[in-house]
Amino acid sequence: MITRTLLLLISILFCFTSCTEATNNNRLQATSSPPQNLSEDTVGLAKATFAGGCFWCTEAYFERLQGVQAVVSGYAGGKSQNPTYQQVSAGSTDYAECVQVYYNPQQISYKELLEVFFATHDPTTLNRQGPDHGKQYRSVVFYRTPEEKKMTEQYITDLEQAGAYPNKIVTYVQPFKKFWPAEGYHQDYYKLNPKDPYVQAVAKPKVKKFESNFQNKLKPEYSN
Repeated sequence: MITRTLLLLISILFCFTSCTEATNNNRLQATSSPPQNLSEDTVGLAKATFAGGCFWCTEAYFERLQGVQAVVSGYAGGKSQNPTYQQVSAGSTDYAECVQVYYNPQQISYKELLEVFFATHDPTTLNRQGPDHGKQYRSVVFYRTPEEKKMTEQYITDLEQAGAYPNKIVTYVQPFKKFWPAEGYHQDYYKLNPKDPYVQAVAKPKVKKFESNFQNKLKPEYSN
């Protein structure tokens, strides 16, 4: 009985682990090398930038999609130069944790990326996703063209008219200005840190649900 109670308490504590806390716990073991994804050949690929909570989860979703060549975690939506995770996670900047997706539009469309984005986070919670709260975790679509802006706004309208969510969508639709890659230890975090408490309690269930819901869009290595 005592053992079962102890396990339950540990599970509850894991569920309240935040992205920030998990990173701080692993910081001493991490390196600050440049993101490996940036060395991949992305010439000729389209880019899309989304913010939807902790970038560890968001990165894991998009990198599983057919047609996506690379996904880089980073920061967008702020004005200061060279933001660091310490600054962003403290909420002392205007930046949001986000991902930059490099994709082949012949294999996957921008609208399909929007579909995945809105289906993998709660766009109705202001400055919060699960245990992560603060403006750095806000929901944002950073559009690059008037067509992307129009498409995003129309998609949001369609979701609201369909009653997809019980509450109003609060996702920001903002022009893309600058993307700053996050520190090296944030890249491929889900893949490289499978035993991390946050990954186990928060990210893994979300990713598994995503894989189940988007089987027809997954790369072969992620299909059942």
